[in-house]
Amino acid sequence: MSEAARVELAHSVYPERLDSKENALDAWTRQWVGALWHQARPFRKRLAALAQAATALAGEVGALDDDALRQAMRRVARDALDDPTHAARAFALVREASHRSLGMRPFDVQLMGAAALFAGKLSEMQTGEGKTLTAGLAACIAGVAGLPVHVVTVNDYLAERDAAQIGPLFAFFGLTVGTIVTGMDLAARARAYACHITYCTNKELVFDYLKDRVAAGGRASRAQLRLRAHLGPRAETGLLLRGLHFAIVDEADSILIDEARTPLILAEKGDSAGDPEIYRQALRLAAALEPVRDFELLSARRQLHLTDGGRAALAELCRDLGPAWTAAHGREHLVSQALRALHLYQRDQQYLVAEDKVHIVDEYTGRILPGRTWEQGLHQMIETKEGCPLSEHNRTLARITYQRFFRRYLRLSGMTGTAQEVRREIWAVYRLETVTIPTNRPSRRQVAPTICCANEDAKWRRVAQEAQRVRDLGRPVLIGTRSVEDSENLSAALDAAGIAHRVLNARQDAVEAEIVAQAGAPGVVTVATNMAGRGTDIHLGPGVAESGGLHVILTDYHDSPRIDRQLFGRCARQGDPGSAVAIVAIDDILVREHGGAMHQALQRSYPLGPPAPLFEKLRRHAQRRAEAIHARTRRDTLKQDLNLDTMLAFAGNQI
Repeated sequence: MSEAARVELAHSVYPERLDSKENALDAWTRQWVGALWHQARPFRKRLAALAQAATALAGEVGALDDDALRQAMRRVARDALDDPTHAARAFALVREASHRSLGMRPFDVQLMGAAALFAGKLSEMQTGEGKTLTAGLAACIAGVAGLPVHVVTVNDYLAERDAAQIGPLFAFFGLTVGTIVTGMDLAARARAYACHITYCTNKELVFDYLKDRVAAGGRASRAQLRLRAHLGPRAETGLLLRGLHFAIVDEADSILIDEARTPLILAEKGDSAGDPEIYRQALRLAAALEPVRDFELLSARRQLHLTDGGRAALAELCRDLGPAWTAAHGREHLVSQALRALHLYQRDQQYLVAEDKVHIVDEYTGRILPGRTWEQGLHQMIETKEGCPLSEHNRTLARITYQRFFRRYLRLSGMTGTAQEVRREIWAVYRLETVTIPTNRPSRRQVAPTICCANEDAKWRRVAQEAQRVRDLGRPVLIGTRSVEDSENLSAALDAAGIAHRVLNARQDAVEAEIVAQAGAPGVVTVATNMAGRGTDIHLGPGVAESGGLHVILTDYHDSPRIDRQLFGRCARQGDPGSAVAIVAIDDILVREHGGAMHQALQRSYPLGPPAPLFEKLRRHAQRRAEAIHARTRRDTLKQDLNLDTMLAFAGNQI
């Protein structure tokens, strides 16, 4: 074992990389010098040479029987970690094994993508190029080489689907496969992580890591754990993971960038919910305060601050309300949370209400986050707003950001269809080089000019007309919406127009696989939130390709153009035909919050909606502003996490 590896093991209960310490100048230098270095030594040429070498070995490895193929892989897999010559042979062997076990022979571009993952790079492959198989190839070789592998994706559906789809390839080499999904008990999770390859979602993985940290009492060593077991009660340590050896992060830009704005917090039930009347009073006080005069609202960053005038007004309003409202800090915190509940968190957007409970909706995946709550009384404030019974307060046990967690892997890689826009940040934060992989076939996607309507009602009517037009051609239609509320408003408009359709949002996540399986059939109209925006493979039904393929309608641009491209990427996959169009409104949330003076000018000049070229300028301007805000939030979140860890270090309780 190398000296570096011994250092890493000495500071943890299992293998992981130590946190790096660097100042702002070091980070800036590494970001820009690294970007120039990557341009000077393009890695893609080496990948193409490896794929060609693997293809040249096809005849030789094809002549081996199954047992000889397995023995050959065991001989070369470990050497392939460092030697490109052995890597070419390993990929030739896994390609042949894929053909025998799955009936799929990977294309050269898939071998290139898998080789990039195996080398610890971020592989940018266009949507529809077979990333599921690509990840499976890299995971298979790493598993045979003895590395525990975590294949990380964005939701339970994809984790279960991908594990089942690639499972026969792993079984061919005697590798076991585990899957981590929401609701599994600890024993089942431990068994899944004990497998050679584990498919899991990012949130479940990080929370399981935090559980291990709590069980180990922070950064305890193996010796400390043995000592505790000897001196204390006969209790198991309860560790779930075997370490952070090798991760393949699917939809890497979503997990490593978009979701990195918010730290993940492991909590347990703590104090009682408190007096419901206090929350009701806070909501009444918040309703009496005026925007701008009493508080500043930054919707884009989910931030809210009381002004000096607002604090004075609140003190006056609370003069006769009793002892609970006497302390300035306490009343300002309560009313600030009430203002957030009223102005920043809306039903059927950030959360759903079902069975008298408030359920948080993941804004990136469109799915419910079971068992998750907001902290510092915000959840109870929203429950009061919605008339739900109050849940108990949670007590924070541990927290970590995605940036810090994924940098702890000894070997990290990722893949996505949309990474170029954030490649510098990915390198600066995670030290992951982005490598663009060519497509196997030229794309046949046709994207029509954006249609901008005067308001939301006009937008829904125009979307219904477009869906009817395309459906009459015998083509399937996928309509993407930003929130549960939008999907249900559009559903009502389609019902009014007599257009049969199915809705896929957080309320229907139990039947997701069934809806997706039918979404490519002739004449089927599907309305979906972000649940259908990433990783969803919609197979075309009989005759659909001849009719023009799947038609995608985007109804609301997102803060990042990468998310929009993911939705458009559901059509015209792997050389199939397909088309896409954006039908939006001039008062959509993106341009309303980030368009600034340009948005106001266009709204005045074009009350029925501006022409496509002008709206495109507005859209690009708004998305640039939104992404700049989010990037700053990610930097602040990471800085806060590092500062908190430094403070905890003095108490011997680092995470």
